[in-house]
Amino acid sequence: MQQRGAKDMLAPRELEKSPLFRDISYEEYRRMLPCFQAVGKSYQADELIYDFADTGRNDVGVVERGEAAMIRIDEEGVATVMEELGPGSVFGRNLAFVGSAGDSLEVVCRTPCDVLFIDYPHILQRCEKACTHHSLLVQNMLQLMADKARALSERIDVLSRRSIREKLLCCFRQMAGRAGGNSFTLPFSLSVLADYIATDRSAMMRELKRLREEQVIRSEGRRFTLL
Repeated sequence: MQQRGAKDMLAPRELEKSPLFRDISYEEYRRMLPCFQAVGKSYQADELIYDFADTGRNDVGVVERGEAAMIRIDEEGVATVMEELGPGSVFGRNLAFVGSAGDSLEVVCRTPCDVLFIDYPHILQRCEKACTHHSLLVQNMLQLMADKARALSERIDVLSRRSIREKLLCCFRQMAGRAGGNSFTLPFSLSVLADYIATDRSAMMRELKRLREEQVIRSEGRRFTLL
């Protein structure tokens, strides 16, 4: 992990795609980083970004570039992917349910990542200058938290299903619904899909084969269609 300088801030086009900075101009973005005591850091693939067990942390992480995952590891060492994090995703102790005692929750890089850390109390405190962009950032943060709550509800719906088949179909219906039709592109690999539905990859692949043979689904690579 290494600290980044101003030259590594988001480019204007990248800023436009970040939901946390929606409707905030590039100049406002540049001015607000010192105000929020923001610190940018870069990480390599498989590197630990954030450990929720660290009670001394009171910041919010924003993925600016790259892909990461929030992973829960239970007392038996079984890892479950709780959330896939792409550019614009946020995470932090103040934004997540940590889980039961004995479980660990971590954010780990899947690819090289650039992450911006913002001091959480500075987000909540009223800006002395009554900056418009401060209010916008708070509104965007609240929207992201609402999105997280909805995603968690969908995840619980998937994990509550009893069989691998039911988990897959529930997950696929959710993705198709978000895509607005019967077809969708899986946003991650099949290995990650197995982690996401908390099942063995080999058993999942056998079930996918049966679903194709029964003409319940059609797939080509990561492109799936519900028939």
